Amino acid sequence: MPENSTEVTAAGIARLAGVGRAAVSNWRRRHADFPKPVGGTETSPSFALAEVEQWLRDQGKIAEVPLRERVWQQVAGHPAGAVPALVHTGCALLLLRTSPKTWPEIAAAPDERVADVLSLALDKALTARFGPATQDDRAIHAAEGGRTVHAAEGGRTVHTMEGGRTVHAAEGGRAVHTPSGTELLPSVPLLRAVAELAAGTGPGETFEFLLGRQLDANPRQYTLTPPGLAELMAALAEAGERPARTVLDPAAGTGALLRAVAAPAALYAQETDPDLAALTALRLALHTDTGCALAARTADTLRADAFPQLAADAVLCHPPFNERNWGHDELAYDPRWEYGFPARTESELAWVQHALAHLREGGTAVLLMPPAAASRRSGRRIRADLLRRGALRAVIALPAGAAPPYGIPLHLWVLRKPGSGAHPAPELLLVDTAEPAEPASGGQPSATGGRDRLDWQAVRRTVLDAWQSFEGSAPAAARTGAGRAVPVIELLDDDVDLAPARHLPPPAAAGGPGELIRVRERLAETLGRTGALTPPAVTLSDPAHWPLTTVGELARAGALQLRTGGSGTGPGPVLTEHDVLGSTAPSGSLPTDGPPEEPVLVEPGDVVVPVLGGGSAARVIDDATAGAALGRNLQLLRPDPAALDPWFLAGFLRGTANNRQASSYASTATRLDARRLQLPRLPLAEQQRYGERFRALAEFEDALRLAGRLGGQLVQGMYDGLTDGTVAPK
Repeated sequence: MPENSTEVTAAGIARLAGVGRAAVSNWRRRHADFPKPVGGTETSPSFALAEVEQWLRDQGKIAEVPLRERVWQQVAGHPAGAVPALVHTGCALLLLRTSPKTWPEIAAAPDERVADVLSLALDKALTARFGPATQDDRAIHAAEGGRTVHAAEGGRTVHTMEGGRTVHAAEGGRAVHTPSGTELLPSVPLLRAVAELAAGTGPGETFEFLLGRQLDANPRQYTLTPPGLAELMAALAEAGERPARTVLDPAAGTGALLRAVAAPAALYAQETDPDLAALTALRLALHTDTGCALAARTADTLRADAFPQLAADAVLCHPPFNERNWGHDELAYDPRWEYGFPARTESELAWVQHALAHLREGGTAVLLMPPAAASRRSGRRIRADLLRRGALRAVIALPAGAAPPYGIPLHLWVLRKPGSGAHPAPELLLVDTAEPAEPASGGQPSATGGRDRLDWQAVRRTVLDAWQSFEGSAPAAARTGAGRAVPVIELLDDDVDLAPARHLPPPAAAGGPGELIRVRERLAETLGRTGALTPPAVTLSDPAHWPLTTVGELARAGALQLRTGGSGTGPGPVLTEHDVLGSTAPSGSLPTDGPPEEPVLVEPGDVVVPVLGGGSAARVIDDATAGAALGRNLQLLRPDPAALDPWFLAGFLRGTANNRQASSYASTATRLDARRLQLPRLPLAEQQRYGERFRALAEFEDALRLAGRLGGQLVQGMYDGLTDGTVAPK
């Protein structure tokens, strides 16, 4: 195997071939000619990508590896690691975007020459976009026994890494350093493939795809701000008194918040992690026009502010939560603590004041906050001063699952820099979207929340309607329902508790006793329908001994098609696994950015099964659901109506014994292999007879599920009505 050739894991092989990891394990056991491991560990071996591709082609399991998958595997298997590979890729894509004619001239040379010439070209492109490197950004490299030592000029922070990897992390310095020819040499084959991919999808979309894969592959390494939340925070900032032309994110992370700003003139990003700062800078450079000024810096924001003189129109921030080591001891006399010195346990209030310190008068800051920051006693004096001086304008409770940590409903704080002659605002807007709104499909409330079920359009509409009404309303005007303008004087008690749930009526009470009457009527109607749908008395007989076939055999014979969900971009709704399990309308959404990719769209008569969890579930798609995209962890079976009845197929797929024999069990999850599910070989007329019975059972199940939801809603509403006096104890 050539030195430094790209390696791929079993998970990567499964992605290349469009199969599950269990299939790759089977291939290794059953085929003696399967490529041997070349690295990794005994439990997680890695294989040479070129050998794997050739084996898949020889076996007829794949005609050609898609270019985007090949590029990603080269990134993931890069000798220096995925992050340096992504940085080199981002630099090259920036060159392709700004000087498209330069790359073909460079690429014609041998790899060694390409690396040297490309380094010079990249330096020009990076300087044009981010400004010249300072003295602190220039590292002196001295090789000592294979270990790269980064010496420093001007007192820059020094990072040393094994394996020759270079990390430039100057405090306040440019986030993206110019890679040398030596650093670029292992990346040249990757960059050739990246240029080919970018020719079809564009430089920005190519980088988004590769960065997205890196984030998905390392979910515990990064704290992500979901796109829907980022768009909402940017919209709140842009709806302020001052247009959001210059925007700062002092805890930039992956750059999602700054990327959501609609038409910025200047973006400022600071991030402690040098790798992440470089990726964010490149992401923003590839997303924005060259007319937008960019400044990305690497440093600890609270201890070493990279933009001390900046007064921005808006600040967007998703700060780290519950940090104890944020600089409490050394920052006691910092001038940013205009509203009070935060306690050691109140790092979030330090970020709030840092944001206010970087706003122009009338500028808006939007921060994602843990709910405890609104009520902890240690922060009550700062909260009180923020209210008295009119700096805090709104506290918005989000649904659980809006952002990590996904299990709790986080808050958004909207702040405004008070003007020198302005009068403090007499009210604070409180909005509670923590309870999911009733879906449009039949009015069935969702049984469970979660990040896959959030209706971001509804959340955004609720929040922005409340905020715009509050901003344009007369003093003392109040809103009912999800939001309410609360007089500041009512909040300045001993606790200064700003949690919206403590000051707003519960969702069930918002509709009043009339809503309880409507729920009770619907419950009575549903219970009557449930009784009518109750299956008749069964006739017992001996177990049948049908000749059996499998879904895999039917797929090979052309009686059905198998498709896997989870990819694609576009504006349409997504059928999630929660929708299949709960028999609700499609509640997910596709990403609207990234490389264009056609999703799998469901059609009437399709049968959809979840592949995780070990439970038996199958949903037959009707006309109302048709056209939705197939979500993650779902598999679609599209039967030929001349050979298979869809309800017959769905009914037998739900058999408990059938699911057990077709499932694989790991220490933390159960995965269904739909190809192993079994069906009896029956004539189409007999299938349809069984299908009608299965259809009736599904209707009965849906009625039971709706009755349970309505019953729970009625019971809780009665408890709330009796305890708040709106329902009399007759």
